Amino acid sequence: MLSMPLIAACATAGMIVDRWFGEPRRHHPLEAFGRLAMRLETHYNTGRRGRPVGLIAWLLAVMPPVAISWLLVEILPVALACVVHVALLWFALGARSLREHIEPIARALGRHDLDEARELTSRIVSRETAHADEAALSRAAVESALENGNDAVFGALFWFVLFGGPGALAFRLANTLDAMWGYRTPRFLRFGWAAARIDDVLNWAPARLTAASYALLGDTRTAWRCWREQAPRWDSPNAGPVMASGAGSLNVLIGGPAVYNGEIERRPTLGAGQAASASHVNAALALVERTEILWLAVLIVLALLSVPFIQA
Repeated sequence: MLSMPLIAACATAGMIVDRWFGEPRRHHPLEAFGRLAMRLETHYNTGRRGRPVGLIAWLLAVMPPVAISWLLVEILPVALACVVHVALLWFALGARSLREHIEPIARALGRHDLDEARELTSRIVSRETAHADEAALSRAAVESALENGNDAVFGALFWFVLFGGPGALAFRLANTLDAMWGYRTPRFLRFGWAAARIDDVLNWAPARLTAASYALLGDTRTAWRCWREQAPRWDSPNAGPVMASGAGSLNVLIGGPAVYNGEIERRPTLGAGQAASASHVNAALALVERTEILWLAVLIVLALLSVPFIQA
């Protein structure tokens, strides 16, 4: 187990590497993991089996790489183990990728280029964007920035602090399987139940810490009120607090109707204040970045406090 100073140092290094390099553009390890997940789903999700088989498939996908990573950091010398921890955190983080996907949407919206904004937004959300107007595209981008701040950044950091690189890896793989299997469709309703519930459990604490951080770094009173009053109406127990608090902090309205598979889904409205626009997309990204700095500062303070005081 890493000491708090080493955790802070490795977390700082991992965040710096992510900021410099982002996610690998070719041969990303998640591509191989995704292919494995598809093979497992094809083999086990036969329609005759239910939740237990989905859990077995989840364990077969996640546990071997996590176990191997844990073994590596246990048997390697401390210096090499720290390198592995940093590499695993880099793999789990997606802060630069989040910005690279959402900033171009804000720029396209700022130019009122709806065709480009629709195309770019369609790459990061599952809702239909072909006929979305500027406000709908802005809402989608703000929602994605706020929610993925937790899923792609702070959840990984949370589990890294508790269990180092293997913890961050387990969170990223679980989150990936939820994105692949965790749908309430006839195909995945039973098979994907375990993936969805495990992701809910792993995200419970990070999501609420993220929501609290969003609230502290903006309009705190409005954020707390939106979290308390609006989050329970959202269908996701973790996305609700994160997005409600973030939207309240930014004084922006998100949620509302969206088109999925040709049908309008009547979602609750989250937040307060102005209708979403390109400026709010940039503000959401800035809020995620400020939260990164806050979490890193807290880690450094905890590391300093854990060092024994030496009297002169």
